[in-house]
Amino acid sequence: MPRQSAHQTKANPEKSPRRDPTAAGQRDAAVNRIASHNYFLLEKFECGMVLTGTEVKSIRSGLVNLKDSYGLVKDGELWLLNCHISPYSHGSYSNHAALRTRKLLMHKDEIRKLIGKTQPKGLTLIPTRMYFKNGRVKVELALAKGKQLWDKRETERRRTADKEAREAIARGRKGA
Repeated sequence: MPRQSAHQTKANPEKSPRRDPTAAGQRDAAVNRIASHNYFLLEKFECGMVLTGTEVKSIRSGLVNLKDSYGLVKDGELWLLNCHISPYSHGSYSNHAALRTRKLLMHKDEIRKLIGKTQPKGLTLIPTRMYFKNGRVKVELALAKGKQLWDKRETERRRTADKEAREAIARGRKGA
C-alpha cells in the first residue's frame, strides 16, 4: 500500500501583475523631446532595431538618449547613428559599445519611399521615441525638416498664447 504524503504542493504562484511599465509597453523607453522644437515633423514611421542582449536590458531600464541621433539610408538599408545606449551595469566582457551604429528594420518598399523623400528635398530622419511592442524594441522615425530661428520663435509665441488662453478659460470657470 503506497504511503500518503503529509505535505501539500502548491500550484505555481501567479506572476506579478505589476510588471515594469517600460517592458510591458505602457511607457516609452526614450523620448526625443527636443526634436519637435528643432524640426517640423512631417511624417512618422515605425521600425524595428537589431540589438544585442545587453542593449535590450539597458533600454528596459531607460538608459537611452535619442537627443543627437538621426537615421540614414545607405546602400538600401536603414541605420541609426549617434543613439546613446549606456552599457548594461551587470554586463560582462560582452557588453556593447554605447554609440555604435545600429541597423533599423523596415520593409524595402518603405525604405524606397524614404530614399525618394530624403534625397532631393533636404529632409532628415529623426528618431522621436523608442518603445517596446510585443516584447520587441521599436523606434519611431519622423521625416523632419529643420526649423529656422524665426520658426522656433513663432512656435514659442503660439505655445504661450495657447497657454494663456487655457488659463483664462480656467479662471473664468473657477470664478463662475
